[in-house]
Amino acid sequence: MINGAHVVIHSRDAAADRAFFRDVLGCAHVDAGGGWLIFKLPPAEVAVHPGEGAGAHELFLMCDDVAETVRELTARGVEFVEPVTELSWGLLTTLRLPGGSLLRLYEPRHERAHAL
Repeated sequence: MINGAHVVIHSRDAAADRAFFRDVLGCAHVDAGGGWLIFKLPPAEVAVHPGEGAGAHELFLMCDDVAETVRELTARGVEFVEPVTELSWGLLTTLRLPGGSLLRLYEPRHERAHAL
């Protein structure tokens, strides 16, 4: 029935953020027309957490080795705004997209649903 998910990131500088996903992260992409790039993402999973109010959505990228990924991305000019923090469910950090938005990156310590 459901065969995928489409994530939308709203940005103050969409061209810079598209270049980040294309050039820095190396995500494969298609041009949907007029320069609107749509990027292939690795396998994904969805978690539903309790919250107050109307609700919100977040995007976290996952990696196998957060320390190495931070080193590689820092060498490519990526700004990390929080140090890696150890939590019960993984190692977490936050980077800033060129358009100013924040994006979480973590190394999971929990079983990964996409492996099912």
